[in-house]
Amino acid sequence: MEVHAKKFLGQHFLKDENIARQIADSLTATTPHVLEIGPGMGVLTKYLYNKEGLDFHAIEIDRESVAYLHEHYPTLHVIEGDFLALDLSTLFSEPFAVIGNFPYNISSQILFKVFDNRNCIPEVVGMFQKEVAERVAAKPGSKTYGILSVLLSAFYNIEYLFTVHENVFNPPPKVKSAVIRLRRNDVTSLECDETLFVKVVKIGFNQRRKTLRNALKQLSLPLDAVPAQLLSLRAEQLSVNDFITLTKSLS
Repeated sequence: MEVHAKKFLGQHFLKDENIARQIADSLTATTPHVLEIGPGMGVLTKYLYNKEGLDFHAIEIDRESVAYLHEHYPTLHVIEGDFLALDLSTLFSEPFAVIGNFPYNISSQILFKVFDNRNCIPEVVGMFQKEVAERVAAKPGSKTYGILSVLLSAFYNIEYLFTVHENVFNPPPKVKSAVIRLRRNDVTSLECDETLFVKVVKIGFNQRRKTLRNALKQLSLPLDAVPAQLLSLRAEQLSVNDFITLTKSLS
């Protein structure tokens, strides 16, 4: 039996049931509250629906899929709407995990929303376009290391779990997919102005070919207190702690 899986290039069908099961099983028991984003026709839902002790909700924007979910999973709490527009404070009274075979065209936006709501989302498991997954899991010095790499790794431990090849879909998409897991670390706050931290990270990577001395000029802040060694580097060469040091120096 084929498992329906909505993708950013229209609809593709996941032929390998084991992949869907692996994704669902990658979710650890950090919280009993779980939100599935974009379940479509139940690619992951079927493996989460009857899990014992799970407070399982799903959000889906497509009306046809919502009707399908109501019919096949009658006790599932289905929210018809857009996750990016959802006020997460109204969803659960306690922290909740997020899982999904995420629409690739908004997957980065989903992760930015996770970052903004990091104190109520202790875990994320999701399938992404492979290059996005690699970017999120990248380490300093890598060409794929970027804004999401820094922001998310400041508050989450990130694991690249496995690659999903095109041939398990029908028709095959033009790109590979990958599954990653984010689990909240022990950092409750950064030792710097976090709003400025985010701004510095974004400015640095938006001009990643420039040294930070040149990239940060647009902030109109004095750079005198910033260690010269950091200013001579490009954003991709800095660790999270380096960005924290840089932000503290600027403020």
